[in-house]
Amino acid sequence: MGLDIRSVGKKGTDNATDAEIGRHAGGLSIQRHLTAAGENPLDSVTYELRDSVIQNPDGSVVFELRGAEVPKGWSQLASDIAISKYFRKAGIQGDPNRGEKSVRELVFRVAHSIREAGERLGGYFATKADAENFEAELAYLLVHQRAAFNSPVWFNCGLYQRYGITGAGGNFAWDPQKDVIFNTKTAYENPQCSACFIQAVDDDLMSIYELVRAEARLFKYGS
Repeated sequence: MGLDIRSVGKKGTDNATDAEIGRHAGGLSIQRHLTAAGENPLDSVTYELRDSVIQNPDGSVVFELRGAEVPKGWSQLASDIAISKYFRKAGIQGDPNRGEKSVRELVFRVAHSIREAGERLGGYFATKADAENFEAELAYLLVHQRAAFNSPVWFNCGLYQRYGITGAGGNFAWDPQKDVIFNTKTAYENPQCSACFIQAVDDDLMSIYELVRAEARLFKYGS
């Protein structure tokens, strides 16, 4: 799950090495540097409605979504990428015509779902307050473009947890209770959040074809 950190620090002045994140026996203790308790980090930017229209060189329209809510400080290119690639377009709460229309929804889906996973898997956060601090700081970093995840996180993370979207199975996931890898029945209950994998291949025809099959499965959700 790649995360591109650009400039992390208290109000943009401290270095990332100044972050006061301590390891405790019961999980991580996370201090706030960019946010304040009781304030929604997604309200820390000004939003505006924008249209996103992606065209071919001949002028034909590949994608169009009008009236999407994005932070005013985001460039049109950043807006187009988020809207055309990362917004979930359909299937929210089972409605085939309902998709994400705001960066607020996108960032909340990702940040809250990662926080929930840390709590559900156990031991990641020392207290509930630390989990809340983590989510708030992460949401702030994302909405202010101080950090950016790799594409599979934006594509897949939180679709099941927030919207009930399942998708087809066929991937693999880890069962922390049994400590085994299992074949998933749904795509998004245990979402693929990485795109870069190094796979072994033998110098024979069947191994090469097996590699092609595995790569196709990875890239279905990873790019």
